[in-house]
Amino acid sequence: MSSLRFNALKETLHRKPVHIEENGRRSELFGKNVFNEQAMRQYMTKEAYQSVMNAIEFGTKIDRKIADQIAVSMKDWALSKGATHYTHWFQPLTGATAEKHDAFFETIDGGGAMERFDGGQLVQQEPDASSFPNGGIRNTFEARGYTAWDPTSAAFIYGTTLCIPTVFVAYTGEALDNKAPLLRALQAVDTAATAVCKYFDKNVSKVNATLGWEQEYFLIDTALAAARPDLMMTGRTLLGHSSAKGQQLDDHYFGSIPTRVMSFMRDLEQECMLLGVPVKTRHNEVAPNQFELAPIFEEANLAVDHNSLLMDVMEKVSQRHQFKVLFHEKPFAGINGSGKHNNWSLSTNTGINLLSPGKTPMKNLQFLTFFVNTIKAVHDYEELIRASIASASNDHRLGANEAPPAIISVFIGTQLSAVLDELENVTKGKLSPQEKTDLKLNIVGKIPEILLDNTDRNRTSPFAFTGNKFELRAVGSWSNCAGPMTVLNTIIAKQLKDFKIEVDTLIDTKNLKKDEAVFNVLREYIKASKNIRFEGDGYGVVWEKEAEKRGLSNNKTTPEALKAKISKKAIALYEEMNVMNKVEVEARHEIELEEYSKHIQIESRVLGDVARNHVIPTAIQYQNTLIENVKGLKEIFGKDFEKYAKEQIDLIQKISHHIAEINSKIEKMTEERKKANKLEGQKNADAYCEKVKPFLEEIRYHADKLELLVDDNLWPLTKYRELLFTR
Repeated sequence: MSSLRFNALKETLHRKPVHIEENGRRSELFGKNVFNEQAMRQYMTKEAYQSVMNAIEFGTKIDRKIADQIAVSMKDWALSKGATHYTHWFQPLTGATAEKHDAFFETIDGGGAMERFDGGQLVQQEPDASSFPNGGIRNTFEARGYTAWDPTSAAFIYGTTLCIPTVFVAYTGEALDNKAPLLRALQAVDTAATAVCKYFDKNVSKVNATLGWEQEYFLIDTALAAARPDLMMTGRTLLGHSSAKGQQLDDHYFGSIPTRVMSFMRDLEQECMLLGVPVKTRHNEVAPNQFELAPIFEEANLAVDHNSLLMDVMEKVSQRHQFKVLFHEKPFAGINGSGKHNNWSLSTNTGINLLSPGKTPMKNLQFLTFFVNTIKAVHDYEELIRASIASASNDHRLGANEAPPAIISVFIGTQLSAVLDELENVTKGKLSPQEKTDLKLNIVGKIPEILLDNTDRNRTSPFAFTGNKFELRAVGSWSNCAGPMTVLNTIIAKQLKDFKIEVDTLIDTKNLKKDEAVFNVLREYIKASKNIRFEGDGYGVVWEKEAEKRGLSNNKTTPEALKAKISKKAIALYEEMNVMNKVEVEARHEIELEEYSKHIQIESRVLGDVARNHVIPTAIQYQNTLIENVKGLKEIFGKDFEKYAKEQIDLIQKISHHIAEINSKIEKMTEERKKANKLEGQKNADAYCEKVKPFLEEIRYHADKLELLVDDNLWPLTKYRELLFTR
């Protein structure tokens, strides 16, 4: 096995960067393989084009006859691009994407053949896909699942396949995917935000949630990764002693991008341009061999699709460059993990970012309205946000090196905090002309100046305001953005709906003017949500105690955090906003608990195998060498041999101790796993979390000690220094 490691190192050191041909300007490549507005205008009739645009902008249904026209146009465009197949591309509850390819090819009478694609095949398919997680929604006798076209996300060609973004629903109508609830949440926030915008601008008829994600990842040479069964099977290293040099010098962050990695990035970016994914930024991250790319902001549904597509493309492109891309939130112990910061905002059809101040007091009051309502929504549903980013892999990251803690808080900066503190003192009821003037000129009117110097210096806040958007930093790099975005947009929709009711009530019953009513409601929201605001460092016991005093949750593990998803409060929220019904909510909870248990189960099995089949045999082999050495010293020095063999005997004893501990703990872990497997649901997940998972670190400790003791020439697993610094 050690020969595999050294052969991998040799192979890696002889790698050459893959030559990438530049195929023109990025602007010329962008969207070439996307059935976008430009392509639709070229291939569609005016009637069909308008029908699609109405579906995108207003949610109107597309007539079946028009759907046939659209399908023919889409097929003709796809064939002109060399496509041979089509697929309904969807996002089941695995967190990944799914596809089943069908050829356009069909036989016709007389032994001939033709390419065919009609409206029925475009609008709805029945892929069955009964093996996907469903949380009990799909019984065997009604196991059919349907995919339905989402016209708001453009079809695209990848390879030779036309990919049509779709939702995935059960025969009974419940959502079996991540996209359907997200679309409902986006509809809810559009309706609620548009109604509030009418206070400030009657011309606003639509509000879009926007998202800009930041994808962090590691790149490891395929040969080095192949010598690590744990990395190949679980996405992270289950053992491995830290390298003497890690990230302590900060010399990788924003440093010169390694040549092979640059070739990969250029190749990836060209693929992204063709697929309409607007990637813009690339750089080295803090940890060795860790990188990041980020796109231009997009409408949230499209941004989620593009991130899911990007992760798939990254895995395929990385293979061309002999890299394995790691999306796991904590693939290596002792250095930074990877996140996927979700930068969220709201924008109107009139081109206004609702989380960006304007040039007039009224525009700034609009900004404050959405700003304060967002903070209030996070305060009221912080446990649900924590649940939305919970996973077995993200649990390793939260609270670790430079990552947000498991406690959800909001960072807005000292200057904006001072503005909200001032607004707490707004007079209850009617405002005097002098107070109105003072508010508009000296408090609300100064917000643009404040934001010019309100740079976010807190890099660990889970939810931070960063100038013209809120940044949800707690999302894990392996996650599908749809989950947290569904929660965030749903709670904002609920909050804005309640705000509108309260403001209208004050106007109608207290005879207040619009701006007076808005100030009055905002004042109460600022007071009510003050506990969620935190300007300090989100680490340590001091903050945990402070958070407990404030009534904030601190759910450190996924099984604990997920309970919030099926609370009466959460179910009532989803049902009121028409995002999910009780069955859909409970099904997702069941699936996520099961997924958590399976992840820990797989990791424990892999660690047991690696420890017993690789680590222990290698340690025994080295121990036997030491024993032979001691025997030789005894032959030479006789009774005095212990004086000369003291270190060797000490090593032999230490190796025996660690081997015994590993074997003992694997046995105990296996027994706990057997007990856990007899349990179901929450109890099963709790058992894996509390009884099985602790053994992973305990076994790792002894295996890592053996790595330091055993001859480097014998050690079979690629070491951290090799994984992180061989480029």
